[in-house]
Amino acid sequence: MPLWKVGSGDVQDYRMLDFQIETKKPIIISSGMVSLAELDRVIEHLKSKHASFAVLYCVSQYPCPREAFNLGTIEYLKEKYPNLIIGFSDHSVGDDTVMLAAVKLGARIIEKHFSFSRKLWGSDHKVSMTPDEMKKMVGKIRDGSYKNVDERLFYGEKHKELEGAENKFRPYFNKALVAGRDIKRGDVVTKEALYSMRPLMHIKGERADRFYDIVGKCAKRNLKKFEPIKARDFE
Repeated sequence: MPLWKVGSGDVQDYRMLDFQIETKKPIIISSGMVSLAELDRVIEHLKSKHASFAVLYCVSQYPCPREAFNLGTIEYLKEKYPNLIIGFSDHSVGDDTVMLAAVKLGARIIEKHFSFSRKLWGSDHKVSMTPDEMKKMVGKIRDGSYKNVDERLFYGEKHKELEGAENKFRPYFNKALVAGRDIKRGDVVTKEALYSMRPLMHIKGERADRFYDIVGKCAKRNLKKFEPIKARDFE
């Protein structure tokens, strides 16, 4: 694949991000499961590694109602990170107005789930765009029709906290740290010795974004592969 697309529940998985960065391929991250502060930490990490990446404003609701969007966030992100490509990841159904408003506000990437039919079995089909809908949307972007959309209907507040900070799916989609192999007492933990696994709600370990709080520490006891990582077991 020519690039990596990181879903909202994976953007704080620094173990995975580091692997993707090492491939030198562009990375696209979505913001639907993080707060502004969490997103900022991810962005700073990617910058520190000199990664080529873009950020998509996203509301992780499936399907997402029109009133849930706060497209002013796109302008906020463009102003805060002027050197980054900012886009929009959308899960609304049956109306391209929100996406066109996002383009009008400066989104340079539009992401949609795609399916040949919303009647197919599976969780994603019902929130997907069909081929005909995709063709019409792309046409409206390319011919400039998006300029006629009233973006104020979805603008909201520019400096509002991301919906992802309190998203109800965070415990299901976010990850926890586990041992990636058997770790012996006295071992210094390397990146390769850790995995990030979901769901956070059922793994009683440190959050995946504490990856660098554990790497380099010394194990105080033996841990089996896949055993949850707890800060008290390292020094």
